[in-house]
Order: sequence, then structure tokens, then C-alpha cells
Amino acid sequence: MVLIRAIVRPEKTNQVMSEMAAAGFPAVTKMDVFGRGKQKGITVGEVHYDEIPKEMLYIFCRDEDKDDLIRIIIKNARTGQGTFGDGRIFVSPVLEAYTVSTGKAGL
Repeated sequence: MVLIRAIVRPEKTNQVMSEMAAAGFPAVTKMDVFGRGKQKGITVGEVHYDEIPKEMLYIFCRDEDKDDLIRIIIKNARTGQGTFGDGRIFVSPVLEAYTVSTGKAGL
């Protein structure tokens, strides 16, 4: 089992989540976040924006579904030819998961 954390542009979140659900990945946790990438923010005219609003999606999935899910996120989060600020995806192993209401292990 893996945890996929996808940081995407806010205007792309609904499209990413809709396509994930259509492909059989309806479960997601979404959080508003602010940050910057390698470019250290963005400058528009004389104004520098150090913290850019993004959304972070947390998705737990089986190891064998990871590549399909990553492709869906990239395809739907990317803007045009792909530009800086489109986001980032992190994949982490998950050793165990439990459902609180039932105490059952697994997804």
C-alpha cells in the first residue's frame, strides 16, 4: 500500500478528482496549502509572491494501482505543455492502515 501526495493548482483539483473517481479511485483527502517550489515563488510586475496557493490531495492505494493513479494525476493536473508550478507528486510506503469504525486492517 502507498500514500500518494499530489500538490496541484487549485483550478485543476476538480478535474483531477473527477478523473480519479471515474477510474475507480473515489477516496481522497484534500487540503489547502501554500508554498513555493525551486523557483522560490513568482514575480508579476514589481510584486513577488513568495507563497503560492495549491491544494494537496492525499490518496491511499494498492501498490499495483500506483502507476495508473500517477498517470491520471499528471494528465489532469498539467497545464498545456506543462509549466513550472503545475505541482509535484510524492509516493510513500504505508505499512498499515485501519478503519476506525470497524477496527479492520487494510484499505
